[in-house]
Amino acid sequence: MKKITVGAFLLSMMFVGVNAQSLKSPDGKFEMNFQLKQGVPYYNLKFNGNVVVEDSKLGLRLFKDTSIKFASEIAKPEDAKFDLNNGFTKTDEKRDSKNETWQPVLGEKKNYINNYNELAVTLNQASADRSIVVKFRLFNDGLGFRYEFPQQKNLNYFTIREEDSEIDFPTDMKAWWMVADYDSQEYQYQETKISEIPARWDKAFDANASQALVKNAVQSPLMLKKEGKDPLYINVAEAAVLDYPASHLEVDAQNFKFKTHLTADRQGAKGYIQTPSVTPWRTIIVSPKAEEVMASKMIFNLNEPTKYTDTSYIHPTKYMGVWWEMIIGKSQWAYAEPESNVRIGQTDFSKLTPSGKHAANNTKVKEYIDFAAENGFKGLLIEGWNIGWEDWFGHSKEFVFDFITPYPDFDIKMLNEYAHSKGIKLIMHHETSGSATNYERWADKAFQLMNKYGYDAVKTGYVGDIIPRGEHHYSQWTINHFYRIAEKANEYKIMVNSHESVRPTGESRTYPNYISAEAARGTEYEAFGGNNPDHQTILPFTRWMGGSMDYTPGIFQTKLDYYFPGDKRFVKTTLAKQLALYVTMYMPLQMAADLPENYKKHMDAFQFIKDVAADWDDTKILSAEPGDYVITARKAKGTGNWFVGGITDENKREYTVDFSFLDKGQKYEAIIYEDGKDADYINNPQSYNIYKKEITSKSKINFKMVRSGGFAVSIKPVK
Repeated sequence: MKKITVGAFLLSMMFVGVNAQSLKSPDGKFEMNFQLKQGVPYYNLKFNGNVVVEDSKLGLRLFKDTSIKFASEIAKPEDAKFDLNNGFTKTDEKRDSKNETWQPVLGEKKNYINNYNELAVTLNQASADRSIVVKFRLFNDGLGFRYEFPQQKNLNYFTIREEDSEIDFPTDMKAWWMVADYDSQEYQYQETKISEIPARWDKAFDANASQALVKNAVQSPLMLKKEGKDPLYINVAEAAVLDYPASHLEVDAQNFKFKTHLTADRQGAKGYIQTPSVTPWRTIIVSPKAEEVMASKMIFNLNEPTKYTDTSYIHPTKYMGVWWEMIIGKSQWAYAEPESNVRIGQTDFSKLTPSGKHAANNTKVKEYIDFAAENGFKGLLIEGWNIGWEDWFGHSKEFVFDFITPYPDFDIKMLNEYAHSKGIKLIMHHETSGSATNYERWADKAFQLMNKYGYDAVKTGYVGDIIPRGEHHYSQWTINHFYRIAEKANEYKIMVNSHESVRPTGESRTYPNYISAEAARGTEYEAFGGNNPDHQTILPFTRWMGGSMDYTPGIFQTKLDYYFPGDKRFVKTTLAKQLALYVTMYMPLQMAADLPENYKKHMDAFQFIKDVAADWDDTKILSAEPGDYVITARKAKGTGNWFVGGITDENKREYTVDFSFLDKGQKYEAIIYEDGKDADYINNPQSYNIYKKEITSKSKINFKMVRSGGFAVSIKPVK
């Protein structure tokens, strides 16, 4: 690690007045200015001399004490004296700089570069004799800033009413956004101007199992584009959301301004703070190229290195699952017919009437194990293995699962021994039904069971309203729960993949066993309300900015009327696009989600899923435009193999891949998987073409993608 403290020379160059400070990025392209205006803190941001963010306020509003009236407390004018947003004088500033290279345990590249200049401004509020620090880090790809609260006599315990960090843009821009919600990110993305967000907002969401919408606010990460002859791409997000609620962005559509809106608990409190403490980083990534925004690792750099002493158990995993057949309605999670009054520890499930549709049974699981093993997979997820699914959802029931007791038709010992004999590790499923308190009570026993039977990964789920009641999926308490579970899992050498959880904001650097999450609208929604053809071209610019997603691609039988004649549901991609998603989407826990019977019909195409890597030494975003297309090349960890994937939205496109990223002088065998000439995601999604070609770094290949189509390329050196 290389650490450089900026000396007096740099200080003199960047100090521009008694109440104003300037900071430049290491390459000099960005400049951030901080100042106090009549005691109120403001910052702005310039890129190549042009204003990207106009003067924007900073600060927080606090409750008047740590005792909050039930449900809410009405703010009064006299309460403003408790706020941390005015009356400041600058009492100190410190500058620092860092240029280091670090290696993620699992990542899109072997090395991440963390290079920034830092300014920390200490502000004192004389009226209350309190001090806070506003810290800025300016990278070559953008800005991060946060608040820090040193321990002190008059700022020891406090409760946040709201954080009022503003981001004020000078112009109206195109925005890719989804509605703000304290409990879900499972919505379709919208594409409008900033000024048009309020008019679209009421039409931008559908129902969800748990929902607490924030009117005229949007979620982060938020992707923006300044159009014109000098386009500029901007990503607004946050990093290191720990012991703090996740934030949303209130929209001032007329002034093109956004303001932080934190997730509340039932009392209306946004955060309970004991000093010393820090907030998450607010992040603004900026580039004239969409590809550079998508490739940014700034959010990860703003997280702390892991304190884990052993990460050897953390590894990429390609897996299959007893899952999709329940999602589409062919099978079910519950063993018995629905019951209205199941009690864990009291109900004798062996005496219930079997439904005949329970998927997690010994015979079917062995069939999945056989197919997964025959095709080189290392993991198999099994959902619905444990008792309690008969009345698991919708009752605000705290003791809904025990996470250790299998159904009568699931022989956990036999199936584990059978799986291990075939080189397969089973992946545990812990659906909590939102009852986080119950899961914490059972976590040790559940992980001990996993250790006993050789499971090393768990998929957790949080469908429904959170218990303790009154908390939300993204409130401070629940976020702390997610990381308590990650820490507990680390004690047992277990990797975690969470669903219906908070979106990651780079924490995989600190908690590397938390290897993946859902936290967005994944493939399962293709069987629910559907995903638009542009959905997968937006996610890499939004949800994926802070960490990997368990998107569960690989659906070959896209038309559900195959199972249920007359069913209108379908996966809105071609088969070739499903292959490409394994490259355009980073997934170290990588699922082949379809049923074995569907892969058996297309083993030539299935070969790509068998071959593609799940962890990488290098990633190059060859070309991308949010909402339109993504073309990505990745080099497999520890090999000379490369994989390329390209996807498009509802429009057909052509793209020529330039293979100059390959080693010069080396010959490669490329296997190309592309849309067939007559392919169409609605009318003929299973039409594809596969061929081999020898290529070098001088080669170029033109690909024609049909609407919602794509292509995938597997590349191996010729020895």
